[in-house]
Amino acid sequence: MAFDSLLHEIDAEISRLRQAKALLSGTNGHRGPGRPTKTVTPAKTATPVKASSPRGKLSPKARKAIGDAQRARWAKLKATKK
Repeated sequence: MAFDSLLHEIDAEISRLRQAKALLSGTNGHRGPGRPTKTVTPAKTATPVKASSPRGKLSPKARKAIGDAQRARWAKLKATKK
């Protein structure tokens, strides 16, 4: 009989420890909505990121040409709708 009660107490203590662990880790055994957590990859498999060049700027002349071409497209579209 003493052996059974000892096993019961050990099981109860294990249960309390699992609950304490869940509270401390913040999981509570419940997975919330959203994306899964990102796994960390070892450094040897990660590819180095190449530094990108800064984006070029359009000259005022080029901007005007693009704007004029777009306005011409819109005018053509409006003319076909009427």
